[in-house]
Amino acid sequence: MQFDTLLFAQREHVAYVTLNRPDRLNALNGGLIHDLHAAADAIASRPEIRAVLLTASGRGFCAGADLTGSGLPDDPGASRGENIRAHLVDHFNPMVSAWYRLRVPVVVAVNGVAAGAGASLALVGDIVLAARSATFLQLFAPKLGLMPDLGSTFYLPRLVGTARAKGLAMLGEALSAADAADWGLIWGCVEDGELIPRAEALAHRFAAGPTQAYQHIKEVFNVEPSRTLGEHLALEADQQRILADTRDFAEGVEAFRNKRAPTFTGK
Repeated sequence: MQFDTLLFAQREHVAYVTLNRPDRLNALNGGLIHDLHAAADAIASRPEIRAVLLTASGRGFCAGADLTGSGLPDDPGASRGENIRAHLVDHFNPMVSAWYRLRVPVVVAVNGVAAGAGASLALVGDIVLAARSATFLQLFAPKLGLMPDLGSTFYLPRLVGTARAKGLAMLGEALSAADAADWGLIWGCVEDGELIPRAEALAHRFAAGPTQAYQHIKEVFNVEPSRTLGEHLALEADQQRILADTRDFAEGVEAFRNKRAPTFTGK
């Protein structure tokens, strides 16, 4: 597939999506938001894709929303706040939701800065790896007088706890990749030269794994955390019933009995 602001390729069962506005540190403008949404839709429509690797070209992952010219239409009769809300509701949020709903594992490789909406975009990944030189920034409040959006207020307290989430949101201080891993914001911090090889290895590992099991793991982890233990136990039982009827489970049992590695097909 051809896009104006990102690169899209499929290698074996892995979709590679690369943000490609390096001159703007891959800041999110109307074109990139549209292309990211279209890429997520394309991935969702292709059953042969069993994992995704999302990364970015240039020296930064994503500098956040492009405030110099978003390319999104404004209503001249509306206030600035009304227009920003419309941009979020009509463009940004549907794109983030499309990525969040993907049924296959998403590996995100963060190279350089992930700021504001760019940090939110990184956190749509199921497994997030960051180069040691990468940083995460929530600049909304100290720089713009806004609050985090694109899901950051959803992800941050769940990943690092309320105290640290508030500190990140209100202070806007840079969080190093190493600290992000220590805090539990991301899966791991790796040396810069190892980022893409490690991320690719993970994506291809997922692509060779039990796809339906990963799908149901994502669904169970993404449910409303206020559910009671009893409700969650019931949900787990329902999901396990579905997975126990898959070919992959039968293959796993057979491989275990024969003391060999399983060959999963995602079915």
